[in-house]
Amino acid sequence: MKQEAFLPDDYRPAEDEPFMNDRQVEYFRRKLLDWKAELLAGSRDTIETLQDGTRNIPDVTDRASEETDRALELRTRDRARKLVGKIDAALRRIDEGEFGYCSVTGDPISLKRLDARPIATMSLEAQERHERRERVHRDD
Repeated sequence: MKQEAFLPDDYRPAEDEPFMNDRQVEYFRRKLLDWKAELLAGSRDTIETLQDGTRNIPDVTDRASEETDRALELRTRDRARKLVGKIDAALRRIDEGEFGYCSVTGDPISLKRLDARPIATMSLEAQERHERRERVHRDD
């Protein structure tokens, strides 16, 4: 296992340093791990709430409202579950040395894009082309 790079608390990747150097890789690894921990903690809270929140509500309207709230929470948690899978895939790309490079063109993904969306697999240009093609084919 590779030794962790020293990373000051206020570190932000900069365009003037070598792309995906040890500090940038460590920055994104920590960002992804923190995001994953936050999502998993939210899932645990949801499970506890759903287990504790089972009540017999006599009013039909109140019961329907609570069921709607639960359904919304479960949909949100399902999205979080899928996001955890994408985070795990990004962490694997870090381990394999492929993180930060577009899966279509092989070009570096901008640091701004990676900072905003560290699970990104395509550069902004490749993503836009992909979405345009998707819209065209969806209309068929």
